[in-house]
Amino acid sequence: MADGAHSGLRERKKQATRAALSSAALRLAIERGFEHLLVEDIAAAAGVAARTFNNYFPSKEAAIVAEGTDRATIVRDALRARPAGEPLWTALRRAVAALFASEGEPTRDWVTRARLIKATPALRVEQLRADAVVQQLLAEEIARRTNTDSDRDLYPRLVATSVISAVRAALDHWLDTGPGTSLGTIIDRALQHLADGLPPPTKGKRT
Repeated sequence: MADGAHSGLRERKKQATRAALSSAALRLAIERGFEHLLVEDIAAAAGVAARTFNNYFPSKEAAIVAEGTDRATIVRDALRARPAGEPLWTALRRAVAALFASEGEPTRDWVTRARLIKATPALRVEQLRADAVVQQLLAEEIARRTNTDSDRDLYPRLVATSVISAVRAALDHWLDTGPGTSLGTIIDRALQHLADGLPPPTKGKRT
């Protein structure tokens, strides 16, 4: 087997193990309660040794929240693929929409994970750490598109933080209000509000 093919196979196996650990962590947290979830049990459910778990995640919280962090590269790559002359906020909306274009509306497991994170303080803290990773990736790409520096300039950080906050607010709103408007539509609407400068809603009109 060629080195490139062997490397690709090894990477796919690593990704499969990571996904299996994350899935097992979620399932066991629902079945047993997050407080009773042990790393050893997660590893056993995924068919690996406990020390293998530590090669992929630093904690059970990180394993549960992992999917959100893994999606960061999808948004970053989608933003990088947008036309260079496209207005920034249009490009950002299209990049975030790429999550749903490739995967459709959230699955039941995805919604279960989101509700668990929302209801568990330790997971909310871990989600903030994961959001920081996504924010940094976005800031770097925003800086590239706007000829700024993500380490020295405020603008790319401010925009990236605003995008992450808007997505989080839209998700919480979607979880709280129940079925109806799709999550993708609500997130896009939130980003449009930011692009418009967050004008106050018209009196008597829900947004």
